[in-house]
Amino acid sequence: MFKQVLQFITWPAITGILAAIIILQWYGPLRPGQVPQAPAVASYAAAVERAVPSVVNIYTSKRLPSRRHPLFDDPFFRRFFRNSDNRRERIQRSLGSGVIVSAEGFILTNRHVIADADEILVALHDGREALATVVGIDVDTDLAVLHVEIENIQAIALGNPDQARVGDVVLAIGNPYGFGHSVSQGIVSALGRYGLNLSTYEDFIQTDAAINQGNSGGALIDAEGRLLGINTAVYSQTSESNGIGFTIPSDLAISVMQDLRRYGKVIRGWMGLEVQQIFQAGSRSPHALRVSATYPGGPADKAGILPGDFITHIDMQAVRDGQFAMQQIALLRPGDAIEITLERGQESRIVQAIVGVRPEPQP
Repeated sequence: MFKQVLQFITWPAITGILAAIIILQWYGPLRPGQVPQAPAVASYAAAVERAVPSVVNIYTSKRLPSRRHPLFDDPFFRRFFRNSDNRRERIQRSLGSGVIVSAEGFILTNRHVIADADEILVALHDGREALATVVGIDVDTDLAVLHVEIENIQAIALGNPDQARVGDVVLAIGNPYGFGHSVSQGIVSALGRYGLNLSTYEDFIQTDAAINQGNSGGALIDAEGRLLGINTAVYSQTSESNGIGFTIPSDLAISVMQDLRRYGKVIRGWMGLEVQQIFQAGSRSPHALRVSATYPGGPADKAGILPGDFITHIDMQAVRDGQFAMQQIALLRPGDAIEITLERGQESRIVQAIVGVRPEPQP
């Protein structure tokens, strides 16, 4: 009987000791209160396999007139070139990347990738090729939408940039230097980067994943293969990757694409006011926007906002930068209501405003 009891106690004890040894070998010694962490992912091959079929290589060509040789203008030499064609064209070629975001053949890329191109060739990962048409471009975000007539293409799965965190692993997929589909790995280095003068509306994801010439318009994906953004630019004095790359968040890019498809242009929110960034030391709201002017009959004017007012909060969020605040308003849809907190003299007040549409410039 005692022997049976001893066996009953011994085997669980041995099992527990073996489990502890395995945990220590796998995770290393744990500090008091520390929770064992899952081992690092050894490979991102599955994520790449899911995303790569949706990333395309883009090749553009542009016809440029050749420079006229000065001898053509010399009366003496002109007779020798009488039968020569002095109107030859030269072809300028460039490359970039794009992302299939719809099984109907719609592709997101950067505007600068296809700017002024006479011909745009899209090459899929499986070797198929097709000429693309331009659906629309948005200069203010440097985005463009293309369309190709190719059957059985795979749209990329969309991620959620709002849930991205600094330190998350990301992968950049594109066509650097024309090598074809290439993948580089890094992390999210920063979120919400703006003020870089790369485009009018900036809300970039910063990454240290290598982004080189030809990567523009390609995909930045998360560790599950979902699209986080469209790779756009690198911060470099040589145009080569040095660990600081910028990506347009996918939700912004998709919103631009939907407007371009629906309206032919991007519809942005507008308040009809001009502001100046100020800093008031010792004030209840040291960072504020001083209203310098309002557009007559515009949303700000209708809401009772006056030149000289100080805007301290928009939708209960403290303002810290005038450019960023205006960009946030631009991301709203006309007809949306926003709450603006003002300081006028010693008085603080809250006004409701309805976002409008910027009037078309007069010819």
